[in-house]
Amino acid sequence: MPHTMRNIFGIFMIVIYVAMGVLFLCGYFPQLSGNWEWVRWAGGVIFILYGFWRGYRQFKGCRL
Repeated sequence: MPHTMRNIFGIFMIVIYVAMGVLFLCGYFPQLSGNWEWVRWAGGVIFILYGFWRGYRQFKGCRL
């Protein structure tokens, strides 16, 4: 049971990270406009890359 819950939580977090990255890139957060535009782009890319990295580790079975 704990292994199954860990897998479900891992998949849930992968979806959350990638979705947040997409929301950042689409401009969903109006607070990050103007001078903070670079944070929106950098944060979006970082969230998506980290989501893919977590996905790779989740499905490869790597535990760091």
